[in-house]
Amino acid sequence: MRSSSALLALATGAFAIGTTEFAPMGLLPVIADGVGVSIPSAGMLVSAYAVGVMLGAPIMTLLFSRFGKRTALMSLMLIFTVGNLLSAFAPGYTTLLVSRLVTSLNHGAFFGIGAVVAASVVPKEKQASAIAAMFMGLTVANIGGVPAATWIGQQVGWRIAFGGTAILGLLTMAALWLALPKGEPGARPDVRRELKVLTSPGVLLAMGTTVLGSGAMFALYTYVAPILADITHASPGFVAFALVLIGIGFTIGNSLGGRLADWSLDGATKLILALLAATMALLPMVMATEAGAAIGLVVWGAAAFGIVPPVQMRVMQAASQAPGLASSVNVGAFNLGNAVGAALGGVVISQGFGYAAVPWVGAALAAGGLALAWIGKPSQSAAPSTAPSA
Repeated sequence: MRSSSALLALATGAFAIGTTEFAPMGLLPVIADGVGVSIPSAGMLVSAYAVGVMLGAPIMTLLFSRFGKRTALMSLMLIFTVGNLLSAFAPGYTTLLVSRLVTSLNHGAFFGIGAVVAASVVPKEKQASAIAAMFMGLTVANIGGVPAATWIGQQVGWRIAFGGTAILGLLTMAALWLALPKGEPGARPDVRRELKVLTSPGVLLAMGTTVLGSGAMFALYTYVAPILADITHASPGFVAFALVLIGIGFTIGNSLGGRLADWSLDGATKLILALLAATMALLPMVMATEAGAAIGLVVWGAAAFGIVPPVQMRVMQAASQAPGLASSVNVGAFNLGNAVGAALGGVVISQGFGYAAVPWVGAALAAGGLALAWIGKPSQSAAPSTAPSA
């Protein structure tokens, strides 16, 4: 397969998934009003999605690993499409919560299998950058998809936003069909052996770093709309603009994170986590003005998403005997962190500490991730098996 077309198809799927994952952050007040719950309760939709990714990642990966990569990835995007349609037609909060769980089931396995495919189409020294190229769709979603969904949700209705996201799932299925060869069915996985690989200390430390790094990101990102309204006194228009700026920061960070990880996996992890902790500690002060908020959110976005390529590659190297499952489970670890960050942010708000305290929660989580990165070191074992059996 041509590496460029394969990576573009994977990035298209990442764009669709990123849009449905992150759009509720900008729409949280609208969704809360639409289903008659509080903002912290609406924030549980984010946590539910994250928990679904965490639980679904290993199950869906093992379930679909017996198929060719193209068939597996297209099937996962079909689940994505159905889940978003269910969200669009959900009559109330409970059914919307269940719909978000259904949507989340594709997430971990898509990125896990997709990361193996991405790494398989480039030379070994460019594997982290190839993984970053796939995740670029996720960051571009925050420049185009998420702000568009936010605007549509505010102007027309959040149900229409979910319906439009379902169309992205159909487009991704077409792109995967055209870009990836049919391939041969995969071998039946040795579940016991692959799960045993995931319990090694190196893999667990790497995944722990992932959990804390992503928790830092989502402690703020889940509540970014009400935080901007409370601290910056931002208008709905500026909130949409801020989401674009965050997406630009994500894109910059993703690219730099991939390049830094190709240079030094350990150094990139520590440097980016340190920047993330420092930035989040300062955000409550710099967000007092719109100009400060704009600059701060771009820098924060770069640090928050810059950690993704190095920690994903870190886990794949540590679990070189089961790279597909490890990659998928690590995406689940990202979303466990998302759930933890969103939940802790909600606790801080509910306990009356105010929205300004939320970024400090993120700073503490990032500092914890940095501590784990110092304890653990990336595996120097052979690179993950990435034979292209798409």
